Amino acid sequence: MSRRNSFLFSMVEGKTVKAQIWDTAGQERYRAITSAYYRGAVGALLVYDITKRQTFENVSRWLRELRDHADSNIVIMMAGNKSDLNHLRAVASEDAESLAEKEGLSFLETSALEAFNVEKAFQTILFDIYHIISKKALAAQEASSSGVPHGTTINVSNISSDNNNGSKTCCSN
Repeated sequence: MSRRNSFLFSMVEGKTVKAQIWDTAGQERYRAITSAYYRGAVGALLVYDITKRQTFENVSRWLRELRDHADSNIVIMMAGNKSDLNHLRAVASEDAESLAEKEGLSFLETSALEAFNVEKAFQTILFDIYHIISKKALAAQEASSSGVPHGTTINVSNISSDNNNGSKTCCSN
């Protein structure tokens, strides 16, 4: 299996969102180049196989790498895949939910084979990303429209001092 790059178009609050998806399938041979992907990433979907405990145990390492190399505001979701193979389960849902809660991640289980919760996983992460980016854009817009350049210090200690004719410039009758 090789690294795949694809695009996903989705509607979020009436707006079309285009997401570029990089899938390394957790392969070690791509581990060295993944830090380059982290730089511009705004979201990550950490997927493990519920039938293989080792894949779940690797989530902590991938999470550490994300937090070391990606933006601190990156949206991260953990997904346990192959829920259609529940009879072969090696990772309890409760274990995954506990890890997700401890790490502040959203979590769900999916089945790519049955298309169960796959769309929901992408919709959820895109919704969260959209809201974070919208908040950043709004904050930047408010900062630029306030008339005060970002990082400028305003000295307010002289506002109520006497002006040249001896009267108060502020707050007096």
